[in-house]
Amino acid sequence: MNDQTAAAYEAGTKVGKFRWVICTLLFFAATVNYVDRQVIGILKPTLATEFGWSELDYSWIVFAFQTAYAVGLLFVGKLMDKIGTKIGFALAIVVWSIAAILHAWAPGIGEFTSPIVAPIVAAVVAAFNALSSMFGAAPWTFTLSASVIGFMVVRFLLGLGEAGNFPASIKTVAEWFPKKERALATGIFNAGTNVGALATPLLVPAIVIAWGWYEAFIFTGIIGFIWLAFWLVIYKRPEEHQSLSKDELAYIQSDPIESAKHVPWRQLFPHRQTWAFAIGKFLTDPIWWVYLFWLPDFLNKQHGLDLKNFGIPLAIIYIIADVGSIGGGYISSSLIKRGWTINRSRKTAMLICAVAVVPIVFASITSNLWIAVILIGIAAAAHQGWSANIFTLSSDMFPKQAVGSVVGIGGMFGAIGGMIMSPLVGWILDRTGSYVPIFIIAASAYLVALAIIHLLAPKLEPATLNYD
Repeated sequence: MNDQTAAAYEAGTKVGKFRWVICTLLFFAATVNYVDRQVIGILKPTLATEFGWSELDYSWIVFAFQTAYAVGLLFVGKLMDKIGTKIGFALAIVVWSIAAILHAWAPGIGEFTSPIVAPIVAAVVAAFNALSSMFGAAPWTFTLSASVIGFMVVRFLLGLGEAGNFPASIKTVAEWFPKKERALATGIFNAGTNVGALATPLLVPAIVIAWGWYEAFIFTGIIGFIWLAFWLVIYKRPEEHQSLSKDELAYIQSDPIESAKHVPWRQLFPHRQTWAFAIGKFLTDPIWWVYLFWLPDFLNKQHGLDLKNFGIPLAIIYIIADVGSIGGGYISSSLIKRGWTINRSRKTAMLICAVAVVPIVFASITSNLWIAVILIGIAAAAHQGWSANIFTLSSDMFPKQAVGSVVGIGGMFGAIGGMIMSPLVGWILDRTGSYVPIFIIAASAYLVALAIIHLLAPKLEPATLNYD
C-alpha cells in the first residue's frame, strides 16, 4: 500500500469491506466449532446419570479431547502453513463434523475399541499415579466402562479435527488484515465461540427433550457441513479474489513486506517470543476448558439446575463473554490508533482482562444464582478479551508464514495445560465436592501468565528468524 492510499484511509476514505466477509466466515466457523465441542458439557448430567459416570470418568473423557487437541496442534499449524487455509480448514471441519456425529454411537464404539484403548488408559493412569505419589497423593484406582471408552475415542477424533480451527483462522486474519486491525478481527471471529457456547445450552436441551441425546449429537454435527459449502464457494487468498478492490488489497498489504520462505519449527522454539505465547496459553486455556465442560455441572450441583433450566443462566454467561471478546480486541486496536505502541496497547488490554477474572472466586461460595452467573460471565468475558489479544501476539511477533505454526505451538501448550487440568478438576471434585479450589486457580492464572509474558517479551519485539 502506498503512502497516499494509507493517508486516504486514515482520513476516513472507505477502501472496501470485503475482508469483513471473510471475518464473518471465521466467526461462524468458531460458532460451529464450539457447538460441537460443548454438547458433551451440556449433556454431562444426563449422560453421567444414564451411564453411571463418576467425576473422574468424565474428566478422562475431557482429557481424551484435550490430548488429541494437543497432538493435532503439534502438526496442524505447520500443515496450514504448507497447504493453505482453504484446503486445510475444509479438511479440519470434515474430520470434526464426522466425529461429532459419531458421538451418537459412542457406547457401541467403546465395546469395539476397549481392547485397544483400555491398556493405553491404564498406562496414562499409571503415569499420573507415579507423578501424584511424589506429592503424597493416594493412587487412583478405577475401571473405565465401555461407554467412557467410546466417548473417549470419539472425543479424541473430535479434538484432532477441531485443532485446525484456530490456526487456520489466525492465519486467515494475518493474510486478510493489516496489523492495526488484527486484534479487532480476531476478537470478532473469536466471539463466535461465545455464540456457539450460548446457542448450545438453548438448542441441545430442546433436541434432547424432543428426540433424545443421540439426535443432539447428530443434528449439531451436520451444521459443520453447511458451513463447509459456504467456505468452499467464498474463500480465496486476497490477491486472487475478484470481489476485492485494488484499494482494499493495498490496505490489507500495507504492512512491511515479509519473506515468503517457509519457517521450520526448529527456528521457532529457540525464540523467547514463542515461549511467551506458549506459556501464556498453557496457563490460561485450561480455565476456558473448565467453563466449557464443567459450568453445567457447577450449576447443577451448586444451584440445583438441570437440563431444562440451566440454559438461560449459561446463555447469559456467554452473552457477557461475547462483549469481552470484541471489547478486548477493540481496546488494544483503539489504543494503537491513538498512537500507543503495540506492546503497551496489548499488555494494557491483557492486564485489564487479568484483573477482571479475580472476582470469580466469590462465584464458588455465593448461594445467589444470579450473582454467580454475573461473576462467571465477567470472568468469561475477560478470558475472551485476553484470548483476542494473546492470539494477536503471534502475528505481532512473527511473520505471516510462521503464524500458523506459532499458533499451533501455543495451542498445543494450551491443550497440554488442559490435559493436566481436567483430571485435576475430577480429582478435586471427587475428593472435596467443591469448586472453590478450581475457581481460585482461575482467578490467579492470568496475572501469572501476563507476568511471564512480560518477562519473556518485554517489548513484543519481532523475532529475527534465520531462513537458512
